[in-house]
Amino acid sequence: MNREKLEKMLNLKFHNIELIKQAFTHSSYVNEHRDGSTSDNERLEFLGDAVLELGVSQYLYRKYPDMPEGEMTKLRAAIVCEPSLDVFARSLNFGEHILLGKGEEMTGGRNRPALLADVFEAFLGSLYLDQGFITALDFLEKHVFPQIDTGAFSHGMDYKSKLQEVVQQDKNQTIEYQIVDEKGPSHNKEFVAELLINGEALGSGVGRTKKEAEQRAAKDALDKF
Repeated sequence: MNREKLEKMLNLKFHNIELIKQAFTHSSYVNEHRDGSTSDNERLEFLGDAVLELGVSQYLYRKYPDMPEGEMTKLRAAIVCEPSLDVFARSLNFGEHILLGKGEEMTGGRNRPALLADVFEAFLGSLYLDQGFITALDFLEKHVFPQIDTGAFSHGMDYKSKLQEVVQQDKNQTIEYQIVDEKGPSHNKEFVAELLINGEALGSGVGRTKKEAEQRAAKDALDKF
């Protein structure tokens, strides 16, 4: 791994360089280097999972004071699940820094979602041990929380139902969703949805599926309300 490059990219400086190295060390690498000087990242992953859950829980609690407990639980689950952590790790190019055994490398381990998700949690655990919860929270505020605000996890929330409840307080209101645009190639398409209330466009959203785009359009309208 290139520690200096990683620290520069993250704008961080580790006090204990062994911690950041351990965070990116897969068990397959340790199995091939049995000199006792290297530990894998599994224990750090365990700790990072707890740091992540607490950080996200605190953020949701403060950001959405009117959100019921059940909805916060669903949204948190969408944020801390493996596919989301895989996305976070890829966005930070964590894959290129992982220390892997030869067998794991040959079978594509560097791009395995589960492995990348584990590394993201392990890194968070190492950062917590090295510099405390506030620094770990700062990291989440830069790389995770902004995606919550943009509706990246709208699949974990039913904004359409919530909007329906708000709008139907006036029984004369009608809600309609329209897919107004499609972008990108067929294997990586994005849909643009528009929300109309009584024929007036009040929200828009972009998503990988039509349903996701509609959910984001509903969130956009709710934010305006």
